[in-house]
Amino acid sequence: MSDGQVTALLSRAAGLLAGAPGGAGADEPVRSVPVGELRTGVDLGTASCVLAVLDGTGQPVHVASYPSGALRDGVVVDFAAAERTVRRLRDEAERALATALTSAATAYPPCIAEPDARACRFVCEAAGFDKVTLTDEVTAAQHTLGVSDGVIVDVGGGSTGVGIFRSGRLVALADRPGGGHHLDLVLAGALGITTEEAERRKRADPRGSLPHLVPTLERIAESVRLMTADAEDLPLHIAGGALMIPGAAEVISGYLGRETVSYPHALLITPLGIARYAS
Repeated sequence: MSDGQVTALLSRAAGLLAGAPGGAGADEPVRSVPVGELRTGVDLGTASCVLAVLDGTGQPVHVASYPSGALRDGVVVDFAAAERTVRRLRDEAERALATALTSAATAYPPCIAEPDARACRFVCEAAGFDKVTLTDEVTAAQHTLGVSDGVIVDVGGGSTGVGIFRSGRLVALADRPGGGHHLDLVLAGALGITTEEAERRKRADPRGSLPHLVPTLERIAESVRLMTADAEDLPLHIAGGALMIPGAAEVISGYLGRETVSYPHALLITPLGIARYAS
């Protein structure tokens, strides 16, 4: 997809997430009835779980999220809480769409242990999905962005994953600790508040929070540099919700001295890509 098509897709999904009928604000025409077979993606996430449903044309028809503390660094640490969150989102989507959702795709951070990756699938199966497809988060983001030659940087709550793409083919995949949760910890320490309040402050006053977060953003950038030492000729494409802070992408770009592409509503890049991966 072109950058304009990606922006329109994310705008429509953000409208649905905000509760706007048909995803108001997107460039695509609003449809009252989904077209074709539905595909469901579940992004378990560290900070929140996002469920996205696409219709047969690849357009989002339902997007919802719910706070999640059931994962740490991509690993399921509270299976029961994760299952309850996914079931809640699935039930809400079925009521909204007036249809059963029996299959889904979900994703895991790159390079985590295979048993931990499988746990993400088991959560979705326990929540009522009969068939669950599994992929990694960077590959899922690529399903939305369609990067031909570039590096996808997926900054989640607990870690930063990168995928290097040349001629549309994934040639390297890596992951390092460091993400939104670490930004919350730093902001909490700087302001003398709890991490929960720091997360709220970061969302409510991102520009005011940015100066406190620059050193941690630069540490994330250094991780990206180390993971992409053989791809310094390629632009970086930023996905994930952790860097949805005005000025964060510029900090990364300035530190690395590399072209950096950011997207509106980047939190939704991976969930939409996961749904595209569903069979």
